[in-house]
Amino acid sequence: MQPPATQVAGMRVLIPTTGVVGAADIAAVRDLRLIAQPAAGYNNIDVEAAKRRGVPVTIAPGYNSHSVAEVALMMILMLSRKVDEARAVFARRERIGEPVGGELHGKTLGVVGMGKIGSCLAEAARGLGMQVLGVTSRSSRAELEALLAASHVVALHCPLSPATRGLIGRAELALMRPGALLLNCARGSVVDREALWEALQSGRLGGVGLDTHWVEPAPRDDPLYSHPRVLALPHLGSISAEVYDRFANILCENITRAREGRELLHRLC
Repeated sequence: MQPPATQVAGMRVLIPTTGVVGAADIAAVRDLRLIAQPAAGYNNIDVEAAKRRGVPVTIAPGYNSHSVAEVALMMILMLSRKVDEARAVFARRERIGEPVGGELHGKTLGVVGMGKIGSCLAEAARGLGMQVLGVTSRSSRAELEALLAASHVVALHCPLSPATRGLIGRAELALMRPGALLLNCARGSVVDREALWEALQSGRLGGVGLDTHWVEPAPRDDPLYSHPRVLALPHLGSISAEVYDRFANILCENITRAREGRELLHRLC
């Protein structure tokens, strides 16, 4: 397989999704006109390198909010009702009525990152009778700690930044309720992987849902992914037919605007 910089050398528009677009890739593309990220997160793009080259970078905030929130809710329900274990029991045709899961009604959901995705999830959870707590980038450390201590389910929906890298580590996991569920649909590195493994091995966490990972695709030999209380998906929260349609529309609009020299939608630089 050719190196990434060679693969993109003849392109005019790059759509990174989760792929890394570094300075070398940007420099390798002779006639690069636009980098269009089909999501709100852009930590995989060297925006400063693009700026130096004079290449505009656009994002798509809010275009996948409902899609990610739906997958997050699905994972919370699957963990709470122990769906993976139930499917295994059914496959063996051994018994009925097991395993015994828990209801979400009356429980507390803590959302770390009350942006568009977090707000969509909060609305859905309230529809199931959950209480919702939320923090944002403007919240204090004390507010985050209170959320962790009070929540039966903690859902991460914050962007990855220097401030949020490793945000959930040993100290934060120790604050969570015994048996609580942790969901990461943000970015893998928001959670300290070793601290998460220890919390799983100790039995402190009731379940973990991961749709984003420290390395993507996730390594086959990482024992974390075979842990019985881990539900892992291949970063598909932001992927749906409707999301593709919405992004295709904005991409076509921005390509037209770029060709005509007009202001781009959702431009970062």
